[in-house]
Amino acid sequence: MTHVKKTDTLEEKKERLLTLLKEYLKEDVCVAFSGGVDSSLLLVMASRAARESGRKVYAITMDTVLHPSGDLGAARKVLEGTGAEHVILKLNELAVPEMKNNPVNRCYLCKKALYEQMLSYGEKKGIHTLIEGSNEDDLHVYRPGLTAVKELGVKSPLAYLHITKEEVRSLAREYGIPVADRPSSPCLATRLPYGTEIDLELLNRIDQGEEYLRGLGFYNVRMRVHGDIVRLEVDEKDFSALLGHRRKIIQKLKELGFPYITLDLEGFRSGSMDQIQTRDNSEI
Repeated sequence: MTHVKKTDTLEEKKERLLTLLKEYLKEDVCVAFSGGVDSSLLLVMASRAARESGRKVYAITMDTVLHPSGDLGAARKVLEGTGAEHVILKLNELAVPEMKNNPVNRCYLCKKALYEQMLSYGEKKGIHTLIEGSNEDDLHVYRPGLTAVKELGVKSPLAYLHITKEEVRSLAREYGIPVADRPSSPCLATRLPYGTEIDLELLNRIDQGEEYLRGLGFYNVRMRVHGDIVRLEVDEKDFSALLGHRRKIIQKLKELGFPYITLDLEGFRSGSMDQIQTRDNSEI
């Protein structure tokens, strides 16, 4: 691999990514495959490299209690036609005792549990390489899960090649990947403040509420819950549309058990619960 530069063009990054994946695909590999755009791009490109090398790709999707209900369906749509073998592993993240009260290192604990299970599966198959989809943008926000990635030796080719989220989406459109413009859907525990006990019944109600809001046409949606108060985050450009649906949104969310409903005037921003945390990730 030649020297990697942040200033490489997207076409140069794509070629470097293809080269790197072909190097991995000299043997069978596992891809941590959530159905999101990052892991979907890696799966599609790795599957093409595998067809050239005659090797096999295992797409590992984790069926967990803390992730939105639509993730598994999205993963299955992307998988069609790739030739990868889909493996679904179940995990209850709350079986990790430290996770119960949503600690600030929750993402580290969760990612470690997830990737250890994937690596264990790969080990049984004689596979030494697990690929995951962190990108360049993830290196510049609070992502304690990246520490687990580094500790466990999981490969992060998008981050390594400085490929940003928007560049991932551009490449996904180029490859015709159906989730190219799918909004990110992180762990539902991100809707609760750190130090709050994780209640699966509450997370289920949050998931239902967000699905309802997306059904009204909103792209980025988060329901951050602070006790009895819901703080709705949507893109700033969607404020007027959300207020236009105000009455039915209030009715629906109150039916789901949320008594006080507010609109966050800063609008949607990924990881808003992390704004008091240190944002300093070393490159991976």
